[in-house]
Amino acid sequence: MSGLVQQTAEAIDGLSRSVWDDSSQFQKAIVAVVLIVTGLVIPVVPIVLVARYIAR
Repeated sequence: MSGLVQQTAEAIDGLSRSVWDDSSQFQKAIVAVVLIVTGLVIPVVPIVLVARYIAR
């Protein structure tokens, strides 16, 4: 079970890095606005932060 959690965390971490860390400032602004407008910022940000912590 812990292997599944680790793999899931690594997948989320990889996705967030490709969307956020490797993007330009303009792309980051668009992603941030979309997350805020849709209300997804509340559940998505904590999930990504926890996944990054577990993946390391």
